[in-house]
Amino acid sequence: MSLATFLFRSSLGRKYVMGVTGLLLFGFVIVHMAGNLQVFLGPGPINAYAEALKSNPLLLWGARAGLLFIAALHISSALGLASENRRARPIKYESGAPPIASSYAARTIVVSGIVLLAFIAFHLAHFTIGVVDPEYLEMRDFQGRHDVYRMVIAGFSNPAVSLFYILSMGLLCLHLSHGVSSSFQSLGLRNHKTIEFFKKAAWMVAVLVFLGNCSIPAAILTGIIR
Repeated sequence: MSLATFLFRSSLGRKYVMGVTGLLLFGFVIVHMAGNLQVFLGPGPINAYAEALKSNPLLLWGARAGLLFIAALHISSALGLASENRRARPIKYESGAPPIASSYAARTIVVSGIVLLAFIAFHLAHFTIGVVDPEYLEMRDFQGRHDVYRMVIAGFSNPAVSLFYILSMGLLCLHLSHGVSSSFQSLGLRNHKTIEFFKKAAWMVAVLVFLGNCSIPAAILTGIIR
């Protein structure tokens, strides 16, 4: 069996791919949140941060392409494993009741992932590509840099956009609460002695991500950031 066949055709291989790509995506979520939280420091720091990222287009778009590739691997592996699980359990649970050991986050991991994919597409169209509000890409600060600070405020000043963002972050929190812990299990780093630790750590991290990301639209809607 070739390595590619093992990774993308076998259950164990797909779990490894899921685990590695899941942790890489989680790392991106943390870095992305840290960058966005600079909005609390004012226009100078976050605009300088954005300018530094855009100063090397090859590196920036290479990173974006790599991230897209990792996300595609993660999604395809998740769908493959979900399909295998359905085939292995062709008879529905009696009365539609799921197994007691299965958490709500685990049972909805695929659904939350699909909704998050839709959110990411909108988020990119809104702030990165400029399909939703093209004028955002034309905003400039007094130094001629892209005024990300003003763009973020304008975007989240729309209650509907902020609500969609907060709801999506809730789904991300739910997804991470199960996915991060499962990634360590897929890589053989979680066992019966450490399972509770990883579960609690995943929930703590998920809640911190939720609070960190949601603090931005909340602060804008309440006038803390202007």
